Amino acid sequence: MPDRGRLTFIIGGARSGKSAHAETLMTALPSPWAYIATAQAYDDEMRERIALHRSRRGEGWSTIDAPLDLAEALEALPDGQPVLADCLTLWLTNHTLADHDVEAACRRLADVLSRPRGPWFVVTNEVGQGIVPDNALARRFRDDAGRLNQRVAAIADTVLLMVAGLPLKVK
Repeated sequence: MPDRGRLTFIIGGARSGKSAHAETLMTALPSPWAYIATAQAYDDEMRERIALHRSRRGEGWSTIDAPLDLAEALEALPDGQPVLADCLTLWLTNHTLADHDVEAACRRLADVLSRPRGPWFVVTNEVGQGIVPDNALARRFRDDAGRLNQRVAAIADTVLLMVAGLPLKVK
Protein backbone atom coordinates (compact mmCIF):
# COMPACT_ATOMS: atom_id res chain seq x y z
CA MET A 1 0.00 0.00 0.00
CA PRO A 2 1.85 3.11 -1.13
CA ASP A 3 -0.13 5.67 0.86
CA ARG A 4 0.37 4.08 4.30
CA GLY A 5 1.92 1.16 6.06
CA ARG A 6 0.38 -2.16 6.85
CA LEU A 7 -0.36 -3.74 10.21
CA THR A 8 0.06 -7.50 10.59
CA PHE A 9 -1.25 -8.94 13.85
CA ILE A 10 0.16 -12.32 14.91
CA ILE A 11 -1.70 -14.15 17.67
CA GLY A 12 -1.33 -17.59 19.18
CA GLY A 13 -0.72 -19.59 22.31
CA ALA A 14 2.49 -19.94 24.26
CA ARG A 15 5.34 -21.42 22.20
CA SER A 16 3.20 -21.45 19.05
CA GLY A 17 5.97 -19.84 16.96
CA LYS A 18 4.58 -16.29 16.92
CA SER A 19 7.83 -14.39 17.42
CA ALA A 20 9.93 -16.60 15.14
CA HIS A 21 7.36 -16.27 12.34
CA ALA A 22 7.17 -12.50 12.80
CA GLU A 23 10.97 -12.32 12.59
CA THR A 24 10.88 -14.34 9.35
CA LEU A 25 8.31 -11.96 7.87
CA MET A 26 10.42 -8.98 8.91
CA THR A 27 13.64 -10.28 7.43
CA ALA A 28 11.93 -10.71 4.06
CA LEU A 29 11.88 -6.89 4.01
CA PRO A 30 14.93 -4.66 3.56
CA SER A 31 16.75 -3.77 6.78
CA PRO A 32 17.14 -1.96 9.08
CA TRP A 33 14.51 -3.61 11.26
CA ALA A 34 13.29 -2.33 14.61
CA TYR A 35 12.33 -4.72 17.40
CA ILE A 36 10.27 -3.13 20.16
CA ALA A 37 10.55 -5.31 23.25
CA THR A 38 7.94 -5.07 25.99
CA ALA A 39 9.38 -7.72 28.32
CA GLN A 40 10.94 -6.90 31.66
CA ALA A 41 13.45 -9.29 33.22
CA TYR A 42 12.51 -9.75 36.86
CA ASP A 43 14.20 -13.14 37.27
CA ASP A 44 16.83 -15.41 35.70
CA GLU A 45 14.31 -17.41 33.71
CA MET A 46 12.94 -14.27 32.04
CA ARG A 47 16.48 -13.01 31.37
CA GLU A 48 17.16 -16.32 29.58
CA ARG A 49 14.00 -15.95 27.48
CA ILE A 50 14.97 -12.42 26.48
CA ALA A 51 18.51 -13.57 25.62
CA LEU A 52 17.10 -16.35 23.43
CA HIS A 53 14.97 -13.85 21.50
CA ARG A 54 17.95 -11.51 21.07
CA SER A 55 20.20 -14.35 19.89
CA ARG A 56 17.86 -15.07 16.97
CA ARG A 57 18.28 -11.53 15.66
CA GLY A 58 21.50 -10.68 13.88
CA GLU A 59 22.80 -7.64 12.06
CA GLY A 60 20.27 -5.16 10.78
CA TRP A 61 18.16 -5.22 13.96
CA SER A 62 17.88 -2.46 16.54
CA THR A 63 16.13 -3.16 19.82
CA ILE A 64 13.97 -0.58 21.58
CA ASP A 65 12.89 -1.43 25.12
CA ALA A 66 9.37 -0.14 25.70
CA PRO A 67 7.74 -2.06 28.56
CA LEU A 68 5.16 0.71 29.03
CA ASP A 69 5.67 3.26 26.24
CA LEU A 70 4.86 1.12 23.21
CA ALA A 71 2.67 3.75 21.51
CA GLU A 72 5.38 6.38 21.95
CA ALA A 73 8.09 4.03 20.63
CA LEU A 74 6.01 3.31 17.53
CA GLU A 75 5.38 7.00 16.94
CA ALA A 76 9.10 7.78 17.21
CA LEU A 77 10.03 5.44 14.35
CA PRO A 78 10.83 6.95 10.97
CA ASP A 79 8.30 6.53 8.17
CA GLY A 80 8.74 3.26 6.32
CA GLN A 81 10.64 1.56 9.16
CA PRO A 82 9.76 -2.15 9.43
CA VAL A 83 8.97 -2.87 13.08
CA LEU A 84 8.15 -5.89 15.19
CA ALA A 85 6.45 -5.16 18.52
CA ASP A 86 6.67 -8.20 20.80
CA CYS A 87 4.38 -8.57 22.67
CA LEU A 88 1.09 -6.92 23.58
CA THR A 89 0.29 -9.28 26.44
CA LEU A 90 3.56 -8.46 28.23
CA TRP A 91 2.90 -4.76 27.61
CA LEU A 92 -0.61 -5.18 29.06
CA THR A 93 0.82 -7.10 32.04
CA ASN A 94 3.20 -4.22 32.76
CA HIS A 95 0.34 -1.71 32.76
CA THR A 96 -1.89 -3.97 34.85
CA LEU A 97 0.74 -4.59 37.51
CA ALA A 98 1.60 -0.87 37.64
CA ASP A 99 -2.12 -0.21 38.26
CA HIS A 100 -2.32 2.14 35.26
CA ASP A 101 -5.50 3.06 33.44
CA VAL A 102 -5.46 0.02 31.15
CA GLU A 103 -8.40 1.14 29.04
CA ALA A 104 -6.78 4.50 28.31
CA ALA A 105 -3.45 2.86 27.47
CA CYS A 106 -5.16 0.38 25.14
CA ARG A 107 -7.13 3.13 23.44
CA ARG A 108 -3.95 5.13 22.86
CA LEU A 109 -2.07 2.12 21.51
CA ALA A 110 -4.92 1.16 19.17
CA ASP A 111 -5.02 4.72 17.87
CA VAL A 112 -1.31 4.59 16.98
CA LEU A 113 -1.60 1.08 15.51
CA SER A 114 -4.47 2.23 13.29
CA ARG A 115 -1.99 4.49 11.46
CA PRO A 116 1.05 2.33 10.63
CA ARG A 117 3.71 4.28 8.77
CA GLY A 118 5.52 1.22 7.50
CA PRO A 119 5.26 -2.54 7.67
CA TRP A 120 4.37 -3.11 11.32
CA PHE A 121 4.12 -6.56 12.88
CA VAL A 122 2.56 -6.97 16.32
CA VAL A 123 2.69 -10.18 18.35
CA THR A 124 0.25 -11.13 21.11
CA ASN A 125 -0.85 -14.17 23.06
CA GLU A 126 -4.26 -15.78 22.77
CA VAL A 127 -5.31 -16.07 26.40
CA GLY A 128 -9.01 -16.83 26.12
CA GLN A 129 -8.98 -20.47 25.09
CA GLY A 130 -8.02 -21.90 28.47
CA ILE A 131 -9.89 -22.38 31.70
CA VAL A 132 -11.40 -19.49 33.62
CA PRO A 133 -8.67 -18.19 35.95
CA ASP A 134 -9.15 -18.76 39.67
CA ASN A 135 -8.57 -15.18 40.82
CA ALA A 136 -9.96 -11.74 40.04
CA LEU A 137 -6.69 -10.22 38.81
CA ALA A 138 -6.10 -13.05 36.31
CA ARG A 139 -9.73 -12.88 35.12
CA ARG A 140 -9.48 -9.11 34.66
CA PHE A 141 -6.21 -9.52 32.74
CA ARG A 142 -7.69 -12.22 30.50
CA ASP A 143 -10.69 -10.00 29.77
CA ASP A 144 -8.52 -6.94 29.10
CA ALA A 145 -6.24 -8.96 26.81
CA GLY A 146 -9.22 -10.32 24.91
CA ARG A 147 -10.62 -6.83 24.39
CA LEU A 148 -7.22 -5.48 23.30
CA ASN A 149 -6.70 -8.36 20.88
CA GLN A 150 -10.14 -7.81 19.36
CA ARG A 151 -9.47 -4.09 19.00
CA VAL A 152 -6.14 -4.63 17.25
CA ALA A 153 -7.46 -7.45 15.05
CA ALA A 154 -10.25 -5.15 13.86
CA ILE A 155 -7.79 -2.50 12.64
CA ALA A 156 -5.12 -4.88 11.32
CA ASP A 157 -4.72 -5.43 7.60
CA THR A 158 -3.69 -9.04 8.20
CA VAL A 159 -4.28 -11.35 11.17
CA LEU A 160 -2.31 -14.59 11.48
CA LEU A 161 -3.11 -17.29 14.03
CA MET A 162 -0.09 -19.40 14.91
CA VAL A 163 -0.71 -23.06 15.76
CA ALA A 164 2.22 -25.44 16.34
CA GLY A 165 4.53 -23.23 14.29
CA LEU A 166 2.11 -22.94 11.40
CA PRO A 167 0.57 -19.59 10.39
CA LEU A 168 -3.14 -19.66 9.61
CA LYS A 169 -4.45 -16.55 7.86
CA VAL A 170 -7.55 -15.32 9.68
CA LYS A 171 -7.88 -11.95 7.98
